Amino acid sequence: MTALLSDDSLDLIFRSARTPNGWLDRPVDEAMVRDVYDLMKWGPTSANSSPARFVWVRSADGKAKLAGLAAEVNKPKILAAPVTVIIGHDLDFARELPKLMPHAAEMMQKYFAPPEIAEATAMRNGTLQGAYFMIAARAIGLDCGPMSGFENAGVDKAFFAGTRIKSNFICSIGHGDPASVFPRNARLSFEDAGRWA
Repeated sequence: MTALLSDDSLDLIFRSARTPNGWLDRPVDEAMVRDVYDLMKWGPTSANSSPARFVWVRSADGKAKLAGLAAEVNKPKILAAPVTVIIGHDLDFARELPKLMPHAAEMMQKYFAPPEIAEATAMRNGTLQGAYFMIAARAIGLDCGPMSGFENAGVDKAFFAGTRIKSNFICSIGHGDPASVFPRNARLSFEDAGRWA
């Protein structure tokens, strides 16, 4: 395999990266969070639409509110993590296209106007940006604990009220406790996951 990144870098981002179930008592400061965002924002999205929206939950009140809307198994993870990010997508993302795609903004706004196209585009590309977020976090040395066990409608009401932003998933970031990591599970082989056509 030819790669521009070193094996150590690829291990950090993919092969050796693990999902912790507990966190070390080490802070994640605002500068680190901004560094993660400033990396992930460059990942490609349809028409540069960039529909993902983020709430960086780090206050005790914010953690308690989010944990109260999470599955029981996820509550302690949210409360212990330095930061848990709510990753959502804005159904009104097209209003930003004059800034994000000035050469074709009007045409693309018309294309994204039907609600079913806007919803599918926002969800798909917001999810991509959530994945870019995790890769960026790992690239700067943070661990990630993505979760989908929470009440979306409650999170939307509590954190996105008055907007057309819908929550997708949440992801704690910090320095994971190595003792909280489960044994590595298998992954599908190339042949099991795909086929040539």
